[in-house]
Amino acid sequence: MGNERSDAPMSPEEFVEPALMISGLCFSYPDTPNVLEDVNLKVMPGERVGLIGPNGAGKTTLFLQICGLLEPSAGQIVVLGKPVKNRDFRPEVGLVFQNPDDQLFCPSVRDDVAFGLQNMGLSKDEVEARVTEALSTVGCLELAERPVHHLSEGEKRMVSIADVLAMWPRLVMYDEPSANLDIRSRRRLIRLLQASKETMLIAAHDLELVLEVCNRVVLIDKGQIIVDGNPREIMGDDRLMENHGQEKPHSLVPHSHKSNNRPTCADSDSPGVIKPQARGSNPGPSPNG
Repeated sequence: MGNERSDAPMSPEEFVEPALMISGLCFSYPDTPNVLEDVNLKVMPGERVGLIGPNGAGKTTLFLQICGLLEPSAGQIVVLGKPVKNRDFRPEVGLVFQNPDDQLFCPSVRDDVAFGLQNMGLSKDEVEARVTEALSTVGCLELAERPVHHLSEGEKRMVSIADVLAMWPRLVMYDEPSANLDIRSRRRLIRLLQASKETMLIAAHDLELVLEVCNRVVLIDKGQIIVDGNPREIMGDDRLMENHGQEKPHSLVPHSHKSNNRPTCADSDSPGVIKPQARGSNPGPSPNG
């Protein structure tokens, strides 16, 4: 009986390997203990996961652990089926830093996007093809020869994303991707993220961006995962958000379309409402005249 095969269909998660599996992860800095405490997280291929939480919650530290830049105090991280090793460079895993100036350092945009590819040992033709593809994807191909220090903040952000996309990653982490962007650059970023096929982790205080891009949200506070699930359900919970230093996104706040008895242009006799003068009518004497 115990060896009988079940006819029940398998769920996708039973035969698809997770893009990211974190088990019992703990980390402390020399002067800051328990930055991450017993973090457990599974992310499936193609998921777009938003990481939200107050400053100092551990979001950036978690990203650095996944990249292998920091070694865990305890626990294990498996990315794309392979355990993460400290300082082990893996081009299939990309991190877009919060501050582009921490990521961009070459003389020109083209040189910067090509740097990682050249270190991968790719041919000159392959490097050039990938640089062109990545810059075209983020809409910055015309900036290829421009010095990095002559770029605007929005341009730097897009070029730093091109740096990562040129490596053809399968898992990309974005740390505060909309920071310091103007409205147009932010909208361009959101469209880029929505069109991306990679598995994504996005740490952001821009909760409206998370709502537009992510299909899942993880709330982190004091190094622990508080809740994991549907973005609208989690971010729409006033008490939960306030208890962890967050605010319900404006788009999730109910808005009444009633006038609430406020004066409107139609309420021509309401105090404080200025009636438009009919064309050709006499406006009457000036208050100052």
